[in-house]
Amino acid sequence: MDAENIKQSLPENLAQAVADYVWRQIHIGQSTAQVFRLASPERNCYLKIAPRTAFAHSLLQEKLKLDWLKNRLPVPEVLLFAADEKTDFLLLSEIAGVDASCDSLKADKAQTIGQLAKGLKIIHSLPFEDCPFGARLEYKLQIAEKMMRNGLVDESDFDEIRQGKSAEDLFEELIANKPTNENLVFTHGDYCVPNVILKNGNLSGFIDWSGAGVADKYQDIALLARSVASNFGAEWKPFLFDALNVEPDMQKIYFYNLLDEFF
Repeated sequence: MDAENIKQSLPENLAQAVADYVWRQIHIGQSTAQVFRLASPERNCYLKIAPRTAFAHSLLQEKLKLDWLKNRLPVPEVLLFAADEKTDFLLLSEIAGVDASCDSLKADKAQTIGQLAKGLKIIHSLPFEDCPFGARLEYKLQIAEKMMRNGLVDESDFDEIRQGKSAEDLFEELIANKPTNENLVFTHGDYCVPNVILKNGNLSGFIDWSGAGVADKYQDIALLARSVASNFGAEWKPFLFDALNVEPDMQKIYFYNLLDEFF
């Protein structure tokens, strides 16, 4: 659905809030949500629109997590959450800067990757004893199984090495390769290059928090390593691991990238 049709179907309070903005759709990222940048002379913001789901990451979950993260990390402010019978709408403030996949940052890949590592260490150092959001392995496996059994896994979007396999094949592989331990931290859940915002080459903030929660640190390390290889080249992964001060656990990296195929 295009922007003009969407504007006609917005909940009344949201329609009033965005009435004077100029809309531009954003196509970066793999989210199932439609994302629009809304511009006005006073300020810019982002509107995310997604069908309500009972199984995977939802905009309501993102709203709740952003509320909890306020004043803890540099994240968007929730300006408005609205919903109708089938759809959720989340209006967010803009974080100044550009996402880390921007071509303008590739002239100094070491600086950009260093900032990505710095951001992840900041997230993982956040105290989580009072965090109400769990994303531990047993929970994620239960959601993955529900996604599979309800036909909600997009097999056409599997990574190249898994093309031609079914969701059932991958779930069997998940169970066979399940890690025996978890090194728990507060995790972003989808810590990929486009979800980190830099301003003048330095860390400015983080976006897309629907999958956040307490989980193994390799939930984030695995997805970041894959994203760095995709955006900057596989030869930069050792530099990333050095910047993170980790000796990479390749089995966990493989497992958490496999798990991500279900989300």
